[in-house]
Amino acid sequence: MSIPSLSPDPIVTRRQMLQRCGMGMGALGLAAMVGETANANPLAPKAPHFAPKAKQVVHLFMNGGPSQVDTFDPKPALDQWHGRPLPRTNLRTERKTGSAMRSPFRFDHYGKSGIEVSELFQRTVSLHIDDMCILRSMVAEVPNHEPSLMLMNCGDGRLPRPSMGAWVTYGLGSENQNLPGFIAMCPGGHPIVATQNWRSAFLPGAFQGTYLDTQHAAVDRLLENIRNGQLPLPDQRRQLDLVRQLNERHLRQRQADAPLEARLQSFELAFRMQTEAAEAFDLEREPLAIREHYGTHVHGRQLLLTRRLLERGVRFVQVWSGAGQPWDNHDGIEAQHRTLARTWDQAIAAFLQDLKDRGLFSTTLVIWGGEFGRTPVAELPGSSGRDHNHYGFSMWLAGGGVRGGMTYGATDEFGFSAVENRVHVHDLHATILHLLGFDHERLTYRYAGRDFRLTDVHGHVVHDIIA
Repeated sequence: MSIPSLSPDPIVTRRQMLQRCGMGMGALGLAAMVGETANANPLAPKAPHFAPKAKQVVHLFMNGGPSQVDTFDPKPALDQWHGRPLPRTNLRTERKTGSAMRSPFRFDHYGKSGIEVSELFQRTVSLHIDDMCILRSMVAEVPNHEPSLMLMNCGDGRLPRPSMGAWVTYGLGSENQNLPGFIAMCPGGHPIVATQNWRSAFLPGAFQGTYLDTQHAAVDRLLENIRNGQLPLPDQRRQLDLVRQLNERHLRQRQADAPLEARLQSFELAFRMQTEAAEAFDLEREPLAIREHYGTHVHGRQLLLTRRLLERGVRFVQVWSGAGQPWDNHDGIEAQHRTLARTWDQAIAAFLQDLKDRGLFSTTLVIWGGEFGRTPVAELPGSSGRDHNHYGFSMWLAGGGVRGGMTYGATDEFGFSAVENRVHVHDLHATILHLLGFDHERLTYRYAGRDFRLTDVHGHVVHDIIA
């Protein structure tokens, strides 16, 4: 009697049992959850729904919440009411506050458009205000950092959802297969709620952001394990090929398991990055005059690196002010906002000009802002700072099909609440996707039996700000 040959994989897994039993309903559910074709390159370039105005996105995230009444939303009424309680009918806040607090910064009119902006961003607006759209009527949902960060980045303040950068790279892929499609820079560590800000959640892991600690300048400190000190590239390639063969065999038995497929893609991308990332991240290759134009401080380095990544086809770059909440100035707002704005102003002005000079401005959407704004009153009696305010705050957009030299919406006379053309964060997301060529209601991903999208069941495109 002959002994039958043993299968190299004799164990029936739970997934295989579901496939073979119950008419395969479990497998059908799994296929819906995975939603991706096995072995396809998830970062391959893809076409959007219609002709886009922008092809790449740069999100300048001023985490902590910059004050709108000290930057882009002048309120002369605060001078008149300074030191006095504001009328309660004009101030709906969940927290105890002090009296009206005028801005310590001078406001002037800039450009042909004559838009009035604070001295904090004098260099940027002197050069570029006629190419910027100032949104003065942004609204979020709660006055707390964590849910507001999640809402701004992921479209939901409570539940785990993919980030905006993950959605964009899912929809468009990347123009460079040797670098990540989505990069998040934050000097000194992670911001509040850490990697949730650039997570892929239920989207395949290939779409999550790659973190760079931009307090460092050396390539191998910007990105950990960028080089293998033990094996040369040919030996690494042979080793990776063997691991890939084993993983692909494992993958075939598991019906294109999304996390495993993401791991395969991560191994390949990490290998390819060893050659290209070292060149892309090396700012010493830039002329000294360019480096000095941006500024040799951390924000100058971040934005110069951003321009180099855009040139190399990276789809979405998010640039943070730093770990924690640098703009969260509950006291001493004059000194702290001035210090923060000084380096950002130089770097942003140089960055926008560089994009224009290199022909990248028209196809790059640049977004500036935080998770919310700040109150027009002092946080407490006698304090020199402002509390959180989600009822009305400012952001700006430039490039990538945005109408320049305009303001959109308005807050009340004190700058507390949006009263004209309110723009919810969902509306902002819908507009960003529209500029990239997407109908935000059609850019979906099926997970757990439901079609999800960045804007959930909300969002309206703000057509008035589109060129």
